[in-house]
Amino acid sequence: MFIRLTKEQQEMIIADIQRFFYNQRDEDISEFEAERMLDFIKENIAPYIYNAALSDAKYVVESQYASIEEELMALERPIHIK
Repeated sequence: MFIRLTKEQQEMIIADIQRFFYNQRDEDISEFEAERMLDFIKENIAPYIYNAALSDAKYVVESQYASIEEELMALERPIHIK
């Protein structure tokens, strides 16, 4: 999966990864190691998150569509055959 990040976003994420390793594992990892971790996440984990977000968005759209459909049906006028 190709995920585009701005340079600033990538730098912030790399810093977050380094901070995570330091705070959680008491390890100092290099920027290069953190960047490799980010690449791993983008290639192997991000597609699952992307698909879950897409599924959530689909659910919201379908729910809104159902609501709009109900509202439109409520606006229908009865037809009286003479």
